[in-house]
Amino acid sequence: MSLPPRSRPSNASRGGSVDGDPARDAAALEARRALRLLEAVAEDSAITQRGLASKLGMALGLANLYLKRLVRKGLITCVNVRSNRLLYLLTPKGISEKTRLTYEFMEYSLWLYKETRRHLHFALAPKIRSGAKRFAIYGTNEAAELAYLSLKEHGLEPAAIFDGTGTREFLGMRVHDISTYGDIQFDLMIVATLDNPQSEIEALMKRGLTRDQLVTVRNTDSGQ
Repeated sequence: MSLPPRSRPSNASRGGSVDGDPARDAAALEARRALRLLEAVAEDSAITQRGLASKLGMALGLANLYLKRLVRKGLITCVNVRSNRLLYLLTPKGISEKTRLTYEFMEYSLWLYKETRRHLHFALAPKIRSGAKRFAIYGTNEAAELAYLSLKEHGLEPAAIFDGTGTREFLGMRVHDISTYGDIQFDLMIVATLDNPQSEIEALMKRGLTRDQLVTVRNTDSGQ
């Protein structure tokens, strides 16, 4: 169980795009889930499986599966305190693994953010040269912050920021509900997610946007 190395070669290192490698992304997700579970047990040894599922935002059955996997690996041990009550404790091996995963996750995150920002810079440049000046951002997360910084590097401000609710501000700008996108003028929309963007792309296209109007922060099969 290990996060993908940040030094893995990519097109972005040569001025190209960040490759959304499914195998690498899956490995990162697995390692991140394991780290979050180890962190949750370290914070509260009396936490229940239902509590773990809620804290990690996953189904109860999936939380149970991950917990059993970490027990088999010798990272967590179960202690009976009552007939119907268990304590989950990190083993010395579990403490060491938590430290290692924390360090690797920090390194991977720094690598990913750096490469994503580089990809955005090179992805936006030809579109700006072709006349696009008004870029909207769909999302209010770390990827949206990177999109905002990339636009600033090109001397541009976001035309608008959208999400699914439009109930708050982000980066000092009003966030609009995506259902109102037709009321705001923009040339292209940056789909701000570090995960596989396909579901967001499909949802936006169902709302009437075309694929050519969408720019992703990571590489996709279509090369956007």
